[in-house]
Amino acid sequence: MSAPHPVETRRGTIGVVAFIVALHVLGWGVLLLAVVPAGIPLGAGDGTALVTVGVALAAYTLGLRHAFDADHIAAIDNTTRRLTERGRPANTVGFWFSLGHSTIVLVLCVLLTFGVTAISASLADDSSALHAWTGVIGPTVSGVFLLVIAAVNLAALRSRARGEEGQASPGGPVLRLLGPFERAVDRPSRMYGVGLLFGLGFDTATEIGLLALAGASTLASVPWWAALTLPILFAAGMSAFDTTQGAVMRRAYAWQPGDPGSRRVGTIYGIAMTVLSVVAAILIALVQLSSVLVENLGFGDPFAWIASVGIDDLGLVLTALLLATWVAVYLVTRRPRALST
Repeated sequence: MSAPHPVETRRGTIGVVAFIVALHVLGWGVLLLAVVPAGIPLGAGDGTALVTVGVALAAYTLGLRHAFDADHIAAIDNTTRRLTERGRPANTVGFWFSLGHSTIVLVLCVLLTFGVTAISASLADDSSALHAWTGVIGPTVSGVFLLVIAAVNLAALRSRARGEEGQASPGGPVLRLLGPFERAVDRPSRMYGVGLLFGLGFDTATEIGLLALAGASTLASVPWWAALTLPILFAAGMSAFDTTQGAVMRRAYAWQPGDPGSRRVGTIYGIAMTVLSVVAAILIALVQLSSVLVENLGFGDPFAWIASVGIDDLGLVLTALLLATWVAVYLVTRRPRALST
């Protein structure tokens, strides 16, 4: 597969940024110019401007927070690393992932808005068949994907190290075995399907769905276009931060120190970044898959112990560690040049 032309890559990035800006303009514009002046109640509000804007901010904040969930960070980071390693565009990996994930939320809210009561009842009931099936599908898909992408990155790192030592050429049996996966997710836009499948876990869909259901007594009188500002704002917040995270990681993986004397430090930095992201992906995957085994098949230890590991804030920690590693090595490799001048 030939590398894309830089102009095409730049146009794609500009298009993504324009789309995210359009989501913000549409969501906040409709809310502030139409919903608030008309006194339309959202959620459990009474239609006053303060309450309506507060509900909208809650939806937007849910999107921002979900962008830092551990499975998001690991999936975007590991995929970005793999595409960057192969010289393919990777700036928009986070955008396509969040767009797929947001689609599930949007579809759910459309069904709620148009009064599909079966969906409403299933979302409110934690023991419903909908919760049972999505509780298996979402975590299983995300767990398997994270394990596979971690295996691809580890195999590539090992092959690269052997190639530099002259013992083997890049590639190897593991990468050949994972060839179908390589072809299935060989460009950022393919992450839309991955995000869609991740979204079937209904973690965020439940949050935004319950937000819409909070005003069930008044929702029937709310125009559809007003109610749908909530999932649009949710998608705007999540896509902005997922896209930024992916773009920053692409730059981090593609960066190389200009000073020849710092190349060794840069190599160590690349290995450290990869190992950190791979270990995080494996940890998150094991927790998710263990949870499925414990909750649905009744497995005990060690799966019960693994499932109990808290990963709610791991995404924030992982993001901080990755950025701190990048900044630290950048400063170290820049110091000799600054002193020499």
